[in-house]
This record gives sequence, structure tokens and C-alpha cells, in this order.
Amino acid sequence: MNRRSVLQAGIALPALAILPACATSSETLMPPLRPTPPSPRMEPVRIEQLGRTRVDEYQWMKDDNWQQVLADPSVVRADIRDALLLENAYTEAMLADTQGLQDLLIREMRGRIKEDDASVPVADGPWEYYTRYETGAQHPIHARRPRGQAGPEQILLNEEIEAQGKAYYSVGTAEHSPDHRYYAYAVDEQGSEIYTIKIRDLGTGLDLPNVIEPVAYGSFAWSPDGGFLFWAFRDENGRPAKVYRRPFGADASADALVYDEPDEGFFLGVGVTGSKDYIILSCGNQEQSEYWTIPAATPEASPTLFQARAPELRYDITHWNGEWYIRTNEGGAVDFKVMKCSPGATGREHWADVVPAQQGRFVVGLGAVKDFLIRLERVNALPQFVVRAKDGSEHTIQMDEEAYDIEFATGYEWDTTLTRYVYQSPSTPRQWIDYDLASRTRTLRKTQEVPSGHDPSRYLVRRFFTTARDGARVPVTTLALRDTPQDGTAPMLVYGYGSYGIPMDATFSTNRLSLVERGWVWAIAHVRGGSEMGFSWFLDGRKFRKKNSFYDFIDVTEDLLAQGFGARGKVVAMGGSAGGMLMGAITNMRPDLYAGVIAAVPFVDVLNTMSDTSLPLTPPEWPEWGNPLEDPEAYDYIASYCPYVNVAERPYPAVLATGGLSDPRVTWWEPQKWTARLRRSTTSANPILLRINMEAGHGGASGRFDYLKEIALDYAFALKAVGAEEVPGRF
Repeated sequence: MNRRSVLQAGIALPALAILPACATSSETLMPPLRPTPPSPRMEPVRIEQLGRTRVDEYQWMKDDNWQQVLADPSVVRADIRDALLLENAYTEAMLADTQGLQDLLIREMRGRIKEDDASVPVADGPWEYYTRYETGAQHPIHARRPRGQAGPEQILLNEEIEAQGKAYYSVGTAEHSPDHRYYAYAVDEQGSEIYTIKIRDLGTGLDLPNVIEPVAYGSFAWSPDGGFLFWAFRDENGRPAKVYRRPFGADASADALVYDEPDEGFFLGVGVTGSKDYIILSCGNQEQSEYWTIPAATPEASPTLFQARAPELRYDITHWNGEWYIRTNEGGAVDFKVMKCSPGATGREHWADVVPAQQGRFVVGLGAVKDFLIRLERVNALPQFVVRAKDGSEHTIQMDEEAYDIEFATGYEWDTTLTRYVYQSPSTPRQWIDYDLASRTRTLRKTQEVPSGHDPSRYLVRRFFTTARDGARVPVTTLALRDTPQDGTAPMLVYGYGSYGIPMDATFSTNRLSLVERGWVWAIAHVRGGSEMGFSWFLDGRKFRKKNSFYDFIDVTEDLLAQGFGARGKVVAMGGSAGGMLMGAITNMRPDLYAGVIAAVPFVDVLNTMSDTSLPLTPPEWPEWGNPLEDPEAYDYIASYCPYVNVAERPYPAVLATGGLSDPRVTWWEPQKWTARLRRSTTSANPILLRINMEAGHGGASGRFDYLKEIALDYAFALKAVGAEEVPGRF
């Protein structure tokens, strides 16, 4: 008998007692049985820091062997494993009456996925490269075919076959060699983001014997001559700390150190310019950046410094038209500008303005083909493409909807007038569009197919602004059925993130339609800390202004309720990772405002994590949050909002926290400690639930259908939190 059938039979699991709970209806003759929540032991540890003292009663949940656990979860300490399994059993028991609903949600979401889908081929010389899925497969096939022909197809990598027998399998970067004879791919088989590069001989279909590991974030690049692979080495703390070069086909004894980053707060990356003239190394944190270049004609040459790092100087580089184009904040350009210089004189004293800074126009990035430079901008919370020709003339690619998203879909070829972008909106499925930069014509290559059917006209997308308590105008995007009443009766999910300058764009998701089709309003609060309103939007929601993110989210929720988008008592908040920290903060600040809170891989133990230099992201993230080891002001400010620190006796809403045992970004003990303290402190009867994926990391399950199980759990929790008709009673 499996665990599900045990729960459905009403039999108590070991160490998970079932006790009576209050009846939910006057017609109930026997009160339903309710599991007793786990009560993890407390072992108070007193921490002295900068003359301040804090006590952490759940520090034992961090395994001293955590680095080994990321690589092999089976070595996690037994008492921690038992505690996590008990939490998972409790969550499953509390949501057992939604199992039928979860199965239905999975069928709905899977029904919207074209199971035999394929990407639009990307041309490179004699071949077109693409990925495709076979019906029923969790993972894609990487393939190619002769250019301009329907076949014959050559399979480069079948992830579904490679993933057989593995609980987790994910491919990061995958790229063919310049001569098209080999295929290099970086694979993570644990979810810990520890990648191994393998190289496949496309003539034999076999992998070469020598692999490269450990590789940070699966990042690597072929030298344009195909003679070398460059990659970022992952150190024991999970940081991309060095860049190495290996001659093609050689073993580790031939590895050459190209660059060793001395600052533990800087991350490294490696790539090749679109012109194929340079290999570039990037270094940086949230406040500074630095680039080094290697001429592609001499890949064994030592890298040349482009411009030395300097306080608060951010820049990135694009090689075009024989010159370097620089996107930078140099000279106080908060929303960035574009400058240029010649290859022989790259110091900032040689930079000259090309596109001057303009307040409210955030220059997000640059791309290029031989005769055109493409600029991605963000104006008034919406992205746009601006095309620049060699003669300096420019035009903007126009978009139509009230709220939408566009993104580059970069190609391999340089000597072309075509670029590809993906367009979507909350109601419009993704569209892959080839745009001719010279003739300014568009060719629709593909529209995302929704097999169960999708009519965009049935939905209403709104974009408006909420005035926050300090007068800031916060963008809000909503999606609902056109006939969902705006009279204060609809259930509502409010989603937010607000960190690292990452915007939450108005994208299309077939999964969220399962709530929208049930009469929910899906709202995105584009809070400060992102970059929706420009780079200053990011700066105004970080470090000593971080609380603006929390205030914005609360103010948006109140405004949505005041306008009748949702019903009080039927609002669920949702966010993940740093957005999970947002969830923790608003749960402490306004527990009355939300019926439920979903915090995915939540960064909630901010003070302890930012005080632990052994963790992968701590030194690089001090610019984002502050350094509580050395700065008393940073310590006090973080302590004033840190979700874990600020848990107190309050009537908390229902909470579902999720995590992954192999997660190197937000380690499992953060949500584990937080939920334990919440459960001990809450004065309400609402449950505090924790679900840890014992076989995955930050991104959850790797299979496209397995991942739907995690979404279904979230949605079933949300529906139960608001008392939906499909659920037998609220928590």
C-alpha cells in the first residue's frame, strides 16, 4: 500500500497522528480527522555579531555536510532527512482531499501542451538546428536537417533516452562545433547545478571519453576555429571562479587556466561575439562589471582587459561594424546609454556617446548582425526593439497590445538581415517572428499551439498603475476571463518578485489558465526591485530600500481589492526564490490580507545566509542586500525585514513553502526553518505546509510533465485556501 492509499484509507502514518478538527458544516455528524503537524525539536544557538545577538533554534537543520548533499542527497544527515520526509507526509495528508483535483489540474495543463512540439529551426551554414519532443516524452530531442529541406533528420542528442533511470536530468548549454562535426552539451543529473560537459561525435553518435567538470551553470563556448572549449569552473562554494581552456579532444591534463578571479564576490562567464571575432570573458557583481577579450584568431593568447572594474561602473560589450559598442551607466546614466570605441583603445576615456542617456528609457541590451545593431529598451514598463543601421538611422519595431513581452531568439549567422524574436502576452500564445531588418517585413514562423483550444478574445488583459504609499506608480498586469465580474467577488492570485533588476514580464502561460478558467483573476505586481520602470526601479527596491518591494506588493493588493478585481478573504499571494522572500515579508506585515501564501524555494533566512560566507551566493550578493558581517547598518536593516527573524505570534494565513534538497541557491533549510518557526508562532488554525523535492534543485522537477505535479499542488493549495467549490472545505 503506497502513502496515498494509506492516507485515503484514513490509516495513521508513523509519527503523523490524526486528530479531530472542527467540523466545517452543521450537517457534519462526525468531525473530520486532521493530521497533527510536525513539531521539529528546538536547539537554541546564540549568535553574537557586530555587538548584536540573535537566537536560532533551528540551526541544526543545516547539514554541515551540505556541499556533499548537493551532489549526492543520499548523504544528508538522517535526522534532517526524517524531518523533511515527515513534513512531506504532513503536506500530502493535509492536501489528500484535493488529490482528485490535482489529477484533474494535471490533465488540464497537460492537455494544453502540444506533446510532439518542435522549435523553429535555426540555420547555420548547411544545417538547420532544432529541438523537438515525441508524444509522451518528458525531455526533448536535439536534431538537425539539411538547410531548406524537410529531412533527412539527424538526431544529435535524445535527452529522453539519456534521462532513463535518472530522477533528474537537465541539459544547460548545448552547441555544435563550428565545423558541425561534434556536439557539446552540459548536463546536470542532480539539480544541484553542477554540470559536466560531454562531447558527441556526430559521425559515430558516441561521446568522446574525456569530459569537463565541474562546470558552473553549464556555461561554455567553442572557440570560433573549433580548436578549443572555454568554460567557467565551479569552485567548492558553487561560484564560477575561473575560466579554463581545453584543446579539443584532450584530457584534463591539457587544461589551461585563462583567468582566475580573485574577488569572491564576482561571478565569471565566457562567450563569443556574434561577429566571431572575439572570445569574451565577463566578470561582475550587482554593482561593477569588467570584460576581457581574446582575438578569435589567436585563442591561446592571454586575455586583454577591456576596462577595469570601478565603483558603480556597469557595462557590457558588443562587437559590431569593426568597433566595440558599450551599454553602460558611465557618467551617471542611471537608465544606461550606448557608447562606442575602437578595438585598440577600449578604456572608458575613449568611449564616445552613440545613444545618449534618456530618463525613463532603460537600455536593456544590445544584439547585432553584420549590418544592423539591435537595441532592447524598456519604456513605461513595456519592452521595445530599436534597429540601428550603419548610417545611423533607426526605427522601432511596433507592437500592438496593452501589455506584452518580446525577447530575442538569437541565431548563429552573422551575415544576414534576419533576426528572430518571440512575441507573447498574457492572452496571446508565443509567436516566433522572423523580422527582415532591411525591408522591415515580418514573417510569422510559428504560433504556440494549445491542443485543447485557446481563444485569446475570451480573456481580458489589463495594464494600469497603482499609486504606492510614497507616491510611486507601480505597474500592474491582470488576466481574467472577459465575463469574470469586477465586483469584488472573484478569487485572486497576486504574483510578485522584485529583486536583482529582473522584470516580471507580461508573458503567456497555459498553466495559469487553470485558475483563470475557474473565475480567478491572475495579477502581477511589478514591484520595485525589478526593472520594469527602468534601472532606477531596481535601485529603489534593493539594499536599504528593499522594503519598498514589500510595501508595493501590499499596496497593489489593496488597490486591486478596492477596484473590485478580487474578494477579501479570497486572495492568494505567490512568489519564488527572492520572490519567496517577498512572500515571507508580506506574510509577517499583513497576515490578514491573504487567505494563502505560496512561497516557492523562498529566500527567507536572509540574515543568516548573508552572514555565511561558505554559501555559494553570499559574497556576490552583498551589493544586493548589504553585508551584515561588517556593516552594522546593513545588519539592522536586514534584521528589520528578514522573514525568518520577524516571525512572531500572529494569525498567519495558510502557507505552502516548497524547496529542493539539491538547491544551491536557496538551500533546503531556509524554508524548513521558516515553516517550523511559523507553525510554532501562528495563533490561527491555518496550516503551515512544507514540501521538499528530495530529487531536485532550484527549478523543481526536470521533466515537463513531472513539473506539472508541482504546479498542480500549488493550485490545489490556492483553491483550498479560498474555499473553492471543487475543494471539500477550506483548511
